[in-house]
Amino acid sequence: MADLFSPLAVKGVTLRNRIGMSPMTMHESVDGTMNDYHVMYLGARAAGGFGLVFPEQVAIVPEGRTTPDCAGIWADHQVESHARVTSMLSKFGAVPGIQLGHTGRKGSEVAKHDVVDGYQGGWQLPPDHPRGWQVSGPSAVCYDDGHHDHPVHALTVEEIRGLHRSYADAARRAADAGYRWLEMHFAHGYLGAEFFSPLANHRDDEYGGSLENRARFLLEALDAVREVWPEEYPLTMRLGSDDGHPDGVQFDDAVTAVGWMAEHGLDLADMSMGFNTADMPDRPDFHRPAFMAERAARVRKEVGIPMMSSWNLGRPQDADAAVRDGWIDVVLLGTPALTNPHWPVWAARELGRERPFDLLPDDWQWWIEHFRGPEQSIGLPPVG
Repeated sequence: MADLFSPLAVKGVTLRNRIGMSPMTMHESVDGTMNDYHVMYLGARAAGGFGLVFPEQVAIVPEGRTTPDCAGIWADHQVESHARVTSMLSKFGAVPGIQLGHTGRKGSEVAKHDVVDGYQGGWQLPPDHPRGWQVSGPSAVCYDDGHHDHPVHALTVEEIRGLHRSYADAARRAADAGYRWLEMHFAHGYLGAEFFSPLANHRDDEYGGSLENRARFLLEALDAVREVWPEEYPLTMRLGSDDGHPDGVQFDDAVTAVGWMAEHGLDLADMSMGFNTADMPDRPDFHRPAFMAERAARVRKEVGIPMMSSWNLGRPQDADAAVRDGWIDVVLLGTPALTNPHWPVWAARELGRERPFDLLPDDWQWWIEHFRGPEQSIGLPPVG
């Protein structure tokens, strides 16, 4: 039986354990380029024992960023900065993963922790603001949270096909930069999720209406990436599988769509929420441990491909149980990974593994195991 610390082989890539750092937006890039900050904080998670490490969502075009300070890979000159990150991750034993995406109508935002010219964190800057831009989506429909009320440009079919080429170009650069795991971001109310959801997609052409038409943008993007992404590396996807609204995406829709994607070469699916509306009368209990992993188990069983998920898996016992019970194959941690860069070591101690410090680089491990006083002096909380 697999557990949290079992290796996992997907295609030609093997994770040393089932613990991944989920993409977390950091607002530290300049013109999409990564820097020492990313090398530092992502490298720390690799050295801390994570098997798979993602930077934040990486934009395929400048207008696909969340904020002006988010990372991108839309130009060849950005590859070198990504290569510094992947080199550090690989050095410390983690598989470097990249999540490609486009924020669609939710872009041009102020960073959550910031205020710009009176616009609060999370609010959308107008297109004529020096740090803003014209956002786009499947239809000219704004996100309904009251803070994204600037006009949305409805993409033309020609523009849609151009974005698919941008996905492919970004995937090629990602491979050149040393990434060995690629996830396409079709969740959280961003562009892929917008096309998939009838709440954001009001089109009456081949990209709107029926479930098959609303999934077309996603499948064509997947096809474009599949053509250029190395066959030996996993091609995965995060899907907005539930809008929490009776008129939005339902989980049955997601199960069907993942099945179609598997037929198009998807190797693994990552289930999350749609977040295409702020009005969620069918809101799940976001505080319940492993609630999304429980749902992912159905997709794993019915579609027959490996699964991963995040959401409330920061307690080692819950994370381990989600793998042991066959719900998911990889546990993704967001805020727990930010809170504790050595989360895997802590989890190994909590779960009673004999040599938890084997996850650390050899020199760190040697000092910890050979030069310390009583157990409480190690700098970690007691087990149990």
